[in-house]
Amino acid sequence: MAPPTRSRTASRVAAVQALFQCEQTGLTAETVIDEFVRHRLGELAGADQSGGGGFEDGRIPDAEVPLFGRIVRAATTQGESTDRMLTELLPAAWKIERLDPVLRALLRAGAAELAMADGPPTRVVINEYLDIAHGFFTGDEPGLANAILDRMACLLRPAGIA
Repeated sequence: MAPPTRSRTASRVAAVQALFQCEQTGLTAETVIDEFVRHRLGELAGADQSGGGGFEDGRIPDAEVPLFGRIVRAATTQGESTDRMLTELLPAAWKIERLDPVLRALLRAGAAELAMADGPPTRVVINEYLDIAHGFFTGDEPGLANAILDRMACLLRPAGIA
């Protein structure tokens, strides 16, 4: 029996990758979303059960497209305010440009979800992005992501922090 899929987590992973791609290429969010929907999300046509078409091939087959698109759109729409918040939350000597670009994308996606009035509970958002950080990084980055997301949550959802 196959393990259950975590489609919402997959959507968040795809959103982090799409935000990274937007920053690196200068393409608009809509262009990158369209590219992901056409080429990276969902099952590969004609893929068999023996492999291919999964994460190792650059695909995210289980992602929920509506959630993915909502996160990417929100993160890019709120980008300037999120970056101002990040700048204030980082140590004084750090500039936002010093952050790894994947970590920046992850924090922007997390901030976008924390800013959603109808989004998942605060702890779910933080735990999901912390899991994703552990998937991308083996150093101190997950701890930094956790600390920043916690502080963002206090600002964006003061009533949601237990």
